[in-house]
Amino acid sequence: MKRVTETIMCSERIAHNDMGIFPSFSASLPSSNSYVALLGFCDVHVHFREPGFSYKGTVAAGSLASARGGYTAVCTMPNLNPVPDTAEHIKEELAIIERDAVIDVYPYASITKEQKGEVLSDMEELAPLSIAFSDDGRGVQSERMMEEAMIRAKKLGKIIVAHCEDNSLLYGGYIHDGEYARLHGHRGICSESEWGPIARDVELIRKTGCAYHVCHISTKESVDIIRRAKKEGLDITCETAPHYLILDDSCLKEDGRFKMNPPLRSKEDKEALIEGLLDGTIDMIATDHAPHSKDDKAKGLSGSAFGIVGIETSFPAMYTHFVKTGIITLERLEELLAVAPRKRFGIPLDEAGFSIWNLDEEFEVDPNEFLSLGRATPFTGMKMFGKNVLTYHRGKAVYKCY
Repeated sequence: MKRVTETIMCSERIAHNDMGIFPSFSASLPSSNSYVALLGFCDVHVHFREPGFSYKGTVAAGSLASARGGYTAVCTMPNLNPVPDTAEHIKEELAIIERDAVIDVYPYASITKEQKGEVLSDMEELAPLSIAFSDDGRGVQSERMMEEAMIRAKKLGKIIVAHCEDNSLLYGGYIHDGEYARLHGHRGICSESEWGPIARDVELIRKTGCAYHVCHISTKESVDIIRRAKKEGLDITCETAPHYLILDDSCLKEDGRFKMNPPLRSKEDKEALIEGLLDGTIDMIATDHAPHSKDDKAKGLSGSAFGIVGIETSFPAMYTHFVKTGIITLERLEELLAVAPRKRFGIPLDEAGFSIWNLDEEFEVDPNEFLSLGRATPFTGMKMFGKNVLTYHRGKAVYKCY
């Protein structure tokens, strides 16, 4: 496939993959603006909440929000009801996806039954129905259980996608164990609760040869462990999210929209993540898009549910803070958002579609404008650049705003 990232004026045909689309569309755009065409993005870490939690989010709303964000493919996490731990259960999720999704949605199967970490799921029957295996939302606490999961995933040609969290180190914490927690009397989550399980699992990758992907890394130690594992040649990749690259615990406010898991870490951690992004240790950007009801997020830092939404602000946030500032190129951002996720997870690049962005348009983040049912974002009120005017996928416009 010929990949195209090109700036276009309204008087020109909009070309992508050697295909001109909608000559009339280009004529309808404001003549004073220039636009860029980008491959449809792919997010390997989202929560659409169906089945089981449709008061928080739905496949319909989540996929529409994704299309607005320029995404044409996402991978949905398994913390659902029922948990996709059998073929019967994942087929229930697949039926909703088939009925309601406007973009490509690939479900994860759970690593363990009911995500309890005690018994492995029916991995053999789940493999052809799922994109990979994850217990996201919970870490697999048992080293023996994780090793057995890796052995079976290796045989099945599937990736283990790990939420790395050691429950024995949490102590009821809910924000980073840093200066803000100490100054405001909050219980903190130590960094080792994340990097400890990563270090454990690196040893298991070395032993089993399993393909392994780390979710939402947030600490400097995690970056260092993964960097060293890659230099060794181990089959490991990782993701981080825009909020970990842009914000840190000095940005916290007494508001549930700043509560996510893992939490916003220190400035040092943020700087290490940026370094990891620049040197290739971090392979891709994912959002961990996790909608909750208004009530779920209205109980401050201590009482609110973990999780924020991010799929509608991902590209503008990264473009504003990293491309416009010259830290990375637009082509590199497209690689992080669209190309690398598909390559790692075997999602076809030639089916990516594309989105059209007005990069000159500035806006203020207003959650009331989101298509997601969840509205909790730490970016509320932040000014960003980049408006998506069209997402085009599988022969049709799945989102347009012009």
